[in-house]
Amino acid sequence: MLKVINELPVKKIAMVGFVVAGVVLLATVGKTLAVDAVVAADGSGTFASLQAAIGSAPDNGSGSHILSLRPGRYQGPFLVPKNKTGIRLIGESSATTILTWPWNVNEPQSSNTYQFNPGLVVVGKDFEAENLTIENSSGDHGQALALRCDGDRAVFKNCRITGWQDTLMVNHGRFYFTNCYIAGRVDFIYGSGTAVFDHCEIHSKNGGYVTAANTPEQQPFGLVFLDCKLTGDPVPWKPAPGQKLFEPADPDAYLGRPWRPYASVAFVNCWMDKHIKPAGWHNWGKASNEQTARYVEFQSTGPGANPEARVKWAKPLTAAAAKAYTIENILSGTDGWKPDTQ
Repeated sequence: MLKVINELPVKKIAMVGFVVAGVVLLATVGKTLAVDAVVAADGSGTFASLQAAIGSAPDNGSGSHILSLRPGRYQGPFLVPKNKTGIRLIGESSATTILTWPWNVNEPQSSNTYQFNPGLVVVGKDFEAENLTIENSSGDHGQALALRCDGDRAVFKNCRITGWQDTLMVNHGRFYFTNCYIAGRVDFIYGSGTAVFDHCEIHSKNGGYVTAANTPEQQPFGLVFLDCKLTGDPVPWKPAPGQKLFEPADPDAYLGRPWRPYASVAFVNCWMDKHIKPAGWHNWGKASNEQTARYVEFQSTGPGANPEARVKWAKPLTAAAAKAYTIENILSGTDGWKPDTQ
């Protein structure tokens, strides 16, 4: 069993690699997958470089292109370009298979050319990552993205996505995260996309803001958290000797602030620890955002659930309205996408 989230139900994962007639097969729960390439940092696989393995995939493929990653640390940056569709990265476990990147907004622009130096950029549609850690290790230095995802219909299963500020950007498309651990501090889950976080642990590193959505006005859903657990660091963070404290030390966090006026964020049946500020939401210093931001909760529990103290411009969902917050209704779109059945 791979345990990603403390005290939450975790899906069992069995993964065994074997070779039949020269073809590498990957056995997971309920299915056997034919692997297109094996990536191993020590050179024992088809590729030592993850980027080279991604580049070897056919352009605009119609099915999945499966890359099995052996345990190791893989140094970014990485780019899944628009013409590399159906890329599927499968690690052995998030504890041992790590995509890492130490740069932040203050570093020279990296080779992937995307703003703020993200470690992994996904533009190709139908991407999937499973049993991986995707981290930005630069620390408290401003924007430092672990993952920027622009490709539609992306799925992340049993992954750890960690950073500090702007850890995860979900942009433009539809995204599904299940049984994942996502950690950061300031605006660490943000973007314009429609994303569902299903049974995930959302960990605040010493306060800040969990979300910063910039959902377009015409888009019905933005960032949706279903049956998630919100945890936080219990005491103020202290920088190492000689390290600048980029943000004031405060272990309490807001659920979100609106990057753009029509930001849409929903927490449905989520457990919240005491690090969540009673007010819950911040207007980013603009009173006008209180008239447009779409911030809702339904049946929050735990020490951080405090409906009486929440800002009055964030509305609780009624039981009838909460019925619309299903994975299928949020993500199906015009093509009937059902990521939770993949």
